[in-house]
Amino acid sequence: MNKNSIIALPNRHLRERSKRVGYISSEVKQLIDDMKAATLDWEDSREHEVGVALAAAQVEQLLRIIIVRDNFDDKNNREFSVFINPQISKYEGIIEEDYEGCLSVKDIYGKVPRHTKVKVKALDETGQPIRVTAEGFLARVFQHEIDHNNGIMFIDHIKDDPSAFFRLESDGKLIKLDYDKDIKDNPKLWQ
Repeated sequence: MNKNSIIALPNRHLRERSKRVGYISSEVKQLIDDMKAATLDWEDSREHEVGVALAAAQVEQLLRIIIVRDNFDDKNNREFSVFINPQISKYEGIIEEDYEGCLSVKDIYGKVPRHTKVKVKALDETGQPIRVTAEGFLARVFQHEIDHNNGIMFIDHIKDDPSAFFRLESDGKLIKLDYDKDIKDNPKLWQ
């Protein structure tokens, strides 16, 4: 897989619920490797962005698998952690707005309210149960990726907020979008 394997809205599969993984087969392990390769290939094509995570639904495989970058701040660290059948077991902290983008929502960013702390349970690549307490940006990433498993996109959380949508310019700056013109009735976003 490469960056072209990552689907974007309005692809209908992004709006579907993914299935639980019952057995971690060689095909599942290959899918995980392919997801990592596609994320890094996407990142290599973007000057101002980092591929921090990906859900299997984004490569049109409706399985509850997400990968999350081990170090968001170091683009040279190209390692990911794998979470199979991830679930948020507890929301904590406060709800804060911050910017989010998505490899499957082309060129649109949003200021999305999310909890600042979550507890996540999942299986690792070997099928062993794991539990993670995530805070700050990592908590945001988990909420975003686990939403993908349920057919939910970040734009769904802000669809009625005209002030929440932005576009990344070629110089790396975010500029506010015209909600009525660019977002409200955009058929690529809402189906």
